[in-house]
Amino acid sequence: MSHERYDDELLRRLRNDIPVDWLIRHLGWPGKMRSGSFVFVCPRCNETQSAVNPRTNLGRCFHCETNFNPIDFTICARQCEFRTAVEYLIPLLPP
Repeated sequence: MSHERYDDELLRRLRNDIPVDWLIRHLGWPGKMRSGSFVFVCPRCNETQSAVNPRTNLGRCFHCETNFNPIDFTICARQCEFRTAVEYLIPLLPP
């Protein structure tokens, strides 16, 4: 799969079916529960003014105003390219 374009369904599943808070923990990235929300250190600006919205499966840094889906977070946290992030995430998809 590494030499072809990824189909929209696979990318949708990677963005929606891997919980972003679980992924942050899986990556060993700093994060914790605070006041009922999962907060994390932003991989872009290193601030902690962040939260995960489980309804949208997005992490948001309110300091640098960046939204992270699981693909975006992986790219930023692992400092890798899109294709590398997708290949990393595929085995993490739930069955």
